[in-house]
Amino acid sequence: MILSGLLNYSKAAISMFFMGKLGKSALAGGSLAIGVANITGYSFISGLATGMDGIASQAFGARNGCLLSHTLQRTIVLLLILCMPITLLWYNFESVLIHSGQNPSISSIAITYLRFSIPTLLFQSLIHPIKIYLRSQKVTSPFTLSTAFSLAVHIPANYVAVYCLDLGLEGIALSGCLADFNIMMSLLVYLFFSGHLTVNSLWFWRDCASFRHYEDWSPIFSLALPSCASVCLEWWWYEIMIVFSGLLVNAPEAVATMGILIQMTALIYQFPISLNQAVSTRVGNELGADRPKQALMASVVALACAIFTGIVAMSFMIGMRNVWGGMFTSDQAIISLVASVLPVVGLCELGNCPQTTVCGVLRGCARPTLAAYINFGSFYGVGLPAALMLGFGVELGLLGLWLGLLAAQMVCFGIMVVALLRTDWEEQANRAYVLTCSYLGEEENETSKEEPAPPVVVVN
Repeated sequence: MILSGLLNYSKAAISMFFMGKLGKSALAGGSLAIGVANITGYSFISGLATGMDGIASQAFGARNGCLLSHTLQRTIVLLLILCMPITLLWYNFESVLIHSGQNPSISSIAITYLRFSIPTLLFQSLIHPIKIYLRSQKVTSPFTLSTAFSLAVHIPANYVAVYCLDLGLEGIALSGCLADFNIMMSLLVYLFFSGHLTVNSLWFWRDCASFRHYEDWSPIFSLALPSCASVCLEWWWYEIMIVFSGLLVNAPEAVATMGILIQMTALIYQFPISLNQAVSTRVGNELGADRPKQALMASVVALACAIFTGIVAMSFMIGMRNVWGGMFTSDQAIISLVASVLPVVGLCELGNCPQTTVCGVLRGCARPTLAAYINFGSFYGVGLPAALMLGFGVELGLLGLWLGLLAAQMVCFGIMVVALLRTDWEEQANRAYVLTCSYLGEEENETSKEEPAPPVVVVN
């Protein structure tokens, strides 16, 4: 999962690299567009998709293939419906940027990139649920291989679009769409030819009638909405800082610098998010199989690994402070600003890595609502006022915005650990039984709790 995460990150880093080659304005506009896309689109798609994480992993542990398949179906439908309003918003977002005080020239560049990125919404709506569906069954290599294939095509696609066809930022956006399309098609081909899904089980024609009833959607809605809130509250913070950086005196340099810093955090984030996904799957599998002690052990081991990862990440960022900016641009003002802020970004990882991992534990327990409350209180009750005061009140600028994030991450880390220590694992195993029992007869559930989960679930 770490390898697939790094490969997926490389796709965004390559796009940012080619934006930097187009100049400071293109880099600033592209960074702003990516921030807007994350706030208004990708965060919702990723967040709603994670709602199936707890259900799918517990269903696999309980050998409930029906629940596993139906969760995938409903999540895909939910995300496809969501794409419609997001598409309309992206296409008409320029006026919002201008009225929020953004530089008009940067806003114009950003909206161009945003409009050409619209097809990725459809592709991501399939990629995320399929990835979670496979990961809940401990199948991770298809996503890694599909991402590697996509990345191999992504580099020459950007080069041809920028230097041969002279498409500029539009070409970079279309290259990103092509990369996601390749991943989606690779996963679909794997699903059909591996036997994980059949045409009926994926497109669910025989089950469409049951979608009219709320009780069929209730489990996924009850977890998808708070999961979405939890993911969005954290994602939005980083993207809101890009928007705030556009209100600083040195807006072009600040926005471009923020985009480069976000690339560093995105690189490091692949390690805690991999721990997050792994522990979510493991905890869900163990609770679904009625093994609460193993779920506790997995959580403790994952937290220890996350703390170590945070220390390594901080050291890496501090060591790269004078190098990282030059990898994306030759503008000395941006390079100096990156070097001054990156050590604070590194300190943030001391809290970010553990809290991200504990979020995975809560999701595996099907408790995303608690994670949403913690994220909201930490990032917006503590971090946002601190960032505004330090960034604009004390006039520390970009450094002050990141110091606000540092405060938020540390508070979030502390509360998450307390929540983990107070978890009643026997109660969580009982909750998992109730969740999976709703899709199986009592006799089948009793059998499933005594037998180990099979390596692969085949749904017809």
